[in-house]
Amino acid sequence: MYYVNQEQIERRLDAVPDIVEGLKKSAQGWDGELILGMVQERALHLAIEVVTDIGSYLIDGFIMRDASSYEDILEITHEEKVFDDEVFAVLIQLVGLRKPIVQEYYTWDRSSLHALTPVLPDILNRFESQVRQYLKQELGH
Repeated sequence: MYYVNQEQIERRLDAVPDIVEGLKKSAQGWDGELILGMVQERALHLAIEVVTDIGSYLIDGFIMRDASSYEDILEITHEEKVFDDEVFAVLIQLVGLRKPIVQEYYTWDRSSLHALTPVLPDILNRFESQVRQYLKQELGH
């Protein structure tokens, strides 16, 4: 029997709509100014954290192999069919931004719209839906 912390997964899935809104507003209203640059940066950062937190909870709960990196979290959950290839391809690019955003924030270009910003809203919505479907399938409710 698995113990999957569904409450914590749900709390993170519930954050997806706000992150999606931040990404959409950043992309739609892009003006190259600092405020939207900061909104974009924070939305990308939150997207990374949501995706990797959920992946970690799934790995722990379903006793999947141990992850050694953020990329590995995504590879493991993708191998376990939590989400499809297209979602994986974008999310693996996303987690590659963690170090520049979190550790090298002083060099992050806030004056440019990042290529993932307009793409991520759809991908995050699909990720949310596919995670919920995976949980339903694996836990039977």
